[in-house]
Parts: sequence; structure tokens; C-alpha cells
Amino acid sequence: MTGWGQTGSLSHAAGHDINYISLTGALAAIGPTDRPIPPLNLVGDFGGGAMFLAMGMCAAFFEAERSGKGQVIDCAMTDGSASLMTFFFNFMAQGLYHPQRESNMLDGGAHYYNTYETSDGKFISIGSIEPQFYAELRERVGLTDKDFDQQHEAAGWPDLKEKLAAVFKTKTRDEWDKILSGTDVCYAPVLTLDEAITHPHNKDRDTLIVNDGVVQPNVAPRFSRTPSAIQGPPVTPGQHNETALKDWGFTDEEVEALRSDQIL
Repeated sequence: MTGWGQTGSLSHAAGHDINYISLTGALAAIGPTDRPIPPLNLVGDFGGGAMFLAMGMCAAFFEAERSGKGQVIDCAMTDGSASLMTFFFNFMAQGLYHPQRESNMLDGGAHYYNTYETSDGKFISIGSIEPQFYAELRERVGLTDKDFDQQHEAAGWPDLKEKLAAVFKTKTRDEWDKILSGTDVCYAPVLTLDEAITHPHNKDRDTLIVNDGVVQPNVAPRFSRTPSAIQGPPVTPGQHNETALKDWGFTDEEVEALRSDQIL
């Protein structure tokens, strides 16, 4: 797995997640109107890199069982992040995607798919895309203004966002939680990492657990017949040096010499 891939004019250049997703259009699509914002390093390193490598390895193992042959997996984070943008390239091909951030349905442009600040300075998220979910949002929040009838008229989104923002500022996040949580509005509070640990749904599923004294995400995905579990603590630096060197053909004497010379 590399950032730029095994071939191409940039294949030998240094880079990081932010650079790889810049090249594929992903970064330009994320953030407020005035500038793109890095989505942590989720899209390039983990989504476009690690997840695609894992999928590629599974596919290669499956193919090797049939052919009896191995092969090199060229997993580039640029390729993976581009693949993650397939949905939006499809929108663009249909003339349904606008390059300006916060002008599309899923990038903060729409009033019904957005985050809003509450009266206590916290935030909630709304994803009421489908008409039945949008109707429930209007009913539970009290959006009787007829301007809200034009859900998908993009020209009216800025005004409707302002009106909806004013409504959500009238109550605290906890108050909105009591009204909207568990409904078909498609709602969730925007939680910090600390808050996510104690949320009832995450606790019900053990989504976040304490392992070796450290709070961390549990395994995903889950399997019905072969349950998965965290196998143990992370390795310490140098823990497997000796095993690796012997696997590579180093003798006991050579390993001891490396240790004596403080190379290990």
C-alpha cells in the first residue's frame, strides 16, 4: 500500500493523506464554502488505503486458491479515495453535482441534511432526505412555514437553513434528543469522542470498550457464526525483532551480534 501507487509520475514522491485526496477531487468536495477542510485522515489513509488493501488481500487470497498463483497488490490511496468518490462522479455525469462546496445535497448545502447548533452550544445532525422522513422532521420540529414545502429546490436552501437553525437554537441538545432520538427523522446528536463512550446505543452494542485500560473501538464487522474479538494488546517496539530476523534467515549468532552492537 502506497499513497501514489507503484506507477505514475508521482510514484516516488513523498506525500500524506491530505495530498492523496487532494489529487482525486475528494478534498475539494469537503468543507465550508470558503475552503476545503481535511476530513481527519479517514478518506486516504484508512478508507482509500487500509480498507482497499484489506479487500484486495481477501480477493487475492480467493483468486490464489483457484489459480495456485500469487500476485502483487498495487493499493494506492489515490485510487482508493477516487473509488470512494464514485457516487459523486456519477452525480457529476448526470449534471447533478456542483463543484462549489455547500451547494449540494450531501455537502452541507441542503437544510434537511446538515448539522445545527443548539441553545447550549452543542450540535445535532439531521438527515431527512426521503419524503416520509422529511415530513416527520417537519411535524416533530414544527416547521409549518410553507417555504419548507419546496424541499429539493436548491435555490431556497440557504433561507431554509437559516430558518431551521433558528428553530434548533431554541432548545438544548438534550431537549432535542428527547424529541427526535429513535424517530424516523434520521437524527443523532453530534457527540465528542468522550461523549460517544457513554451513549446508550454504543453501550448496548459494546461499540466502544475498555481493553487493557484503554478505551477503544470494538471489532467490526461482526460475524454470527465466528464471533470476532480483540486478540490482545498492541505490540511494543521491537517485540518481534528476533522472530522476524530468524524468519528472514538470520542465525542466532547474527541476531545476538545485532543485539550486542545495540542495533536491536
